[in-house]
Formats: sequence, structure tokens, C-alpha cells
Amino acid sequence: MKSPRRLVLKARYVFPVSDAPLAGGCVVVEGDRIIFVGESDSCKRGAVDEECDLGNAAVLPGLVNAHAHLEFSDLAAPLGRRGIGFVDWIELVIAHRRLAAFSPDEAVAAGLRESLGYGVTALGDIIQPGQPSSNSPPETDRFLELKAFTAAGVAGAMETARRHVVSERGGLCPHAPHTVHPDLLKAVVELSAAERVPVAMHLAESAEEMEFLLRGRGPFRGLLEKIGIQHGTLADHYARPLDYLRVLAGAHRALVVHGNYLDDEEIEFVGAHAERMSVVYCPRSHDWFLHAGYPLGKLLSAGASMALGTDGRCSTPDLSVLEEMRFAARRHPNVALDAILRLGTLGGAKALGRETEIGSISPGKLANLAIVALPDRQADDPHELIFDSSEPIAGCYYRGVECRL
Repeated sequence: MKSPRRLVLKARYVFPVSDAPLAGGCVVVEGDRIIFVGESDSCKRGAVDEECDLGNAAVLPGLVNAHAHLEFSDLAAPLGRRGIGFVDWIELVIAHRRLAAFSPDEAVAAGLRESLGYGVTALGDIIQPGQPSSNSPPETDRFLELKAFTAAGVAGAMETARRHVVSERGGLCPHAPHTVHPDLLKAVVELSAAERVPVAMHLAESAEEMEFLLRGRGPFRGLLEKIGIQHGTLADHYARPLDYLRVLAGAHRALVVHGNYLDDEEIEFVGAHAERMSVVYCPRSHDWFLHAGYPLGKLLSAGASMALGTDGRCSTPDLSVLEEMRFAARRHPNVALDAILRLGTLGGAKALGRETEIGSISPGKLANLAIVALPDRQADDPHELIFDSSEPIAGCYYRGVECRL
């Protein structure tokens, strides 16, 4: 039997994430797995098929986009304008989906290619019913979006959910408080626990959502009434995000997407449930809507499991997790840079329930790697060379194979 191909990568820095950065680092890959990480002079070579000195670059774990809507990857720019009202933006999303030229399958394929080009080797994608699967990289966890405005719609939504779980062991996405009847949320969580699949839900995303939940008023009520949904079927059941979090805590694994308006009690709750619940922060989407300041520091201090997402091109300019990390580093200067790097790597892997396989450069894990060019200068903290920089992704390895960007 032929031995697996062995590859040696050397660079100015290697960032394992699970350990401190290594100056003059080295990563050895055999087949699709990492077998060694350390300093170059201690690199265990043995028989080597290829050795590559990347020079002034950093080797990172393949980046993880824990929340994306790849169906909007056909858009050249976000919908609307910066600071647009959230419900106004939703109406633009609905209108875009109705366009004759809208082809979600082609958009998803383009989004997968773009993601690899940005060093993203794993992602959680929100899909619509009937959207076909793809074997193309990156590693993709597909969360089926589910909606039911009334109790009468729950049975049909759950039939679709069960087919998705059986066919591809995929995740489930009860969409948001304004589209999900409480009976649907409970049924999805029960299915998640029984079948051991993750659940993702958009929650505490906008001021309009909070007004709808807490007071039953505002643009969301108007939007629902416009499509014939009476107010009492949804928000009267739950009064605040904490009520949803308590239900989601029963899932096999829960991703709380956005969490822009979580209060102190809710932040404490997600921190206490960090083993199986993660919050996914989408920094540039957050900025597009000019939301109130994001509580990243509070969430991390509470012990919350945190990840990053790009959302979709409907609210962000591209699918670059590196740029999301850079934006977050600028927006949250009091958060340590190694914590920022973890958000886009090991934190995302944990959110998707895949931290034993991806998210750090560790022996035994998949050889998913992102190469970032570094500026020609020194820094006391080598993380600054990644985040206080505009240098691009210079390469990517997916399961030990170099991607053609």
C-alpha cells in the first residue's frame, strides 16, 4: 500500500490557536491529517514528498464561518444602505428572492469558491427547503431554515425537518422569533436532542425584534399583519430572548445567531450553558444596521462560547472571516487578539460541534490551513501582524491539498 503524501510547511509564524504562536514554525501533514507542529529546527521530517517555505507568512487553522447565507452570494453589495431599518431590509431580501434571475444553487456554488479563496475551510450555511447538497469544499454543515407562523403550520415544517435529518444528518434552523411558532421551536429542539443534530436560531438580532417581543408593537407587527399573520400567534407566547434560550438549551447543540441585544441575565445564561450553546457574532453585518454596541467583552467574561459568522452578502461585502476578525479587533480594542483569532477558528469549530476535527493546528486534526501574508515589520504581539494589517490570504490547504485560489 502506498504511504500517504507527506508535506512540510514552514513560515515566519504558525498560530496553532490551542497553543502560543510559534516563530519560525513548522507544520507536517501526512495525507489529510496534521502529524506535527513545532519550531522548524525540531521539525520531524522523515521521508518528505514536498517541503514549502512560505516566508513572511502566518499559518493559521482553516478559518471557520459559523453562520452564512450562501444563497445571497450573487449580490455585489449588501441590500439597502448602511443604517437601514431591519424590517425594511427584510422586505428587500424577500424581493431579491422573487427575482427571475435569482439562482440560489449558482449563488451557493459561487459562495463556496469565494469562501475557500478567503481561507475558510468550514462553515455553517443556512439553506432553504429543496436546496440540493454539494460535495464541494469547504466542510459545510447545512442548517435547514424552518418557519411556521401558526400552530397549523408546525406539522408540515417538521416533516421537512425530519427528511433533512434523515437524508444528510443536517442541522436545523428555526428561523427567528417573528417566523417561528413556539410549538415549532419545541419540536425542533426535541428532534435535535433525539437525533444529535445542531440547531441555529437568529435571536436578539435587532431593536425591532426586541420591540415586537417585549411590547408587541413596531415594524415587525406591521410586516406580519401585511402578510395576514395576526400578532397573537407568535410574540404573545414569549416575552424576551431568555425564554427562547431556555428552550434552545435542550438541543443537542445550539447556535444563538447574532445576539446583538442580549441583556445581562441572558449573557449569564449563555455563559452557564457554554458546553452546548454558542453565540455567533457577525461583526460587519452588525455594523451594516448600526446596531447598539455589541457585548463581546461581557459575553467572553461570562464564559460564553463565541464564534464568528459573515451572515450573507445581503448584509456584508464579502465572505471573508479574516476581515470579520480584523473588524472585530478594531471595534473591540479591549478584547485580547488571541481571543479574536479563536472566534474565527476553534470557537467556530466548537459552535458546529467539530472542535475535535478542525479549528486548531494540532496533531491528529484535519489539515485545513489558511496562509496569511504578513507585513514586513516586527510586533510585540505577533497577532498584531494579522489583525493590524491589510495583507491578504495567500493560500489555503483543504484536507492536506493546496487549494487553487
